[in-house]
Amino acid sequence: MILELKNISYEIDGKVILDNINLKIEDRFVAVTGPNGSGKSTLAKIIMGLLTPTSGRIILDGEDITDLPINERADKGISFAFQQPVRFKGLRVGDLLKLAYKGEKKLSEACAILSEVGLCARDYQDRELNDTLSGGEMKRIEIAMTAARGTALSIFDEPEAGIDLWSFQSLIRVFEKLYRKTSGSIVIISHQERILAIADKIIYLKEGKVEKYGKGEEVLRFISNISSKPCSELTKNLD
Repeated sequence: MILELKNISYEIDGKVILDNINLKIEDRFVAVTGPNGSGKSTLAKIIMGLLTPTSGRIILDGEDITDLPINERADKGISFAFQQPVRFKGLRVGDLLKLAYKGEKKLSEACAILSEVGLCARDYQDRELNDTLSGGEMKRIEIAMTAARGTALSIFDEPEAGIDLWSFQSLIRVFEKLYRKTSGSIVIISHQERILAIADKIIYLKEGKVEKYGKGEEVLRFISNISSKPCSELTKNLD
């Protein structure tokens, strides 16, 4: 998978959020980080089609997808895990996982992935995706669903948000396993050093521009050198 962002800009109410972004993403695991308000989540939503850029083009494997709606981008192999997962009253966890697998596997096989995010399939497959589930539970279920799909491009917007420390340790293992098993690419919006450390490349955004893009260890050194503060403090996200 090769994703190219050409001269991508995004403005809202006269404020520039992204300013002439040019990127070529072709590695299997790319993390996007940066300080408050740098445009990380906005960039992810533009790739998925949740937002329309003010200017610029998005090219996926040589095809211009800038004007394609979300469902057509999904058909081309792009999936998105929200920072705040969407709740669906009446829809069960098992149903959602079956949809993720497109009915190609048995429910028992589809639910097996729940254990990888620290949830027991027996306890959760018949639960509804409603207010009875905590934010952390919803987050883990959505990560499991996105991992189950195994698309050409899986985008995770701050997967660590709203989960406890134990779940975070489990989350790291999920991404490590997903990296080993999937043939597609993973893009993660994060400020957690544990996640950044396992990325092939890191995109560091600042004030809507690409400040640095390169190999993971190279960008982590760059982040450490620009301040004496810990990396996680420099990249904390409030987009």
